[in-house]
Amino acid sequence: MLPALIARFAGRLRFPQLFLFTGALFLLDLLVPDLIPFADEVLLGLITLLFGTWRKTNPPEITTPGDKPPMKDVTPQD
Repeated sequence: MLPALIARFAGRLRFPQLFLFTGALFLLDLLVPDLIPFADEVLLGLITLLFGTWRKTNPPEITTPGDKPPMKDVTPQD
């Protein structure tokens, strides 16, 4: 359930592999003790949140034929 939810969320991101990599690195960093407590955890958590909010940009779609500009007829007339 949780892996499918994460995969669905990551699929909408611009760089889903980078988000998953920094998230895994954040979880690994929580398990490894370090000299300055919570300094790198906070930094990696903020970077993961940054990549999590970096969404794909959707190109503008033309929904109705009336939205298109009229075609110009440039063929010479007889």
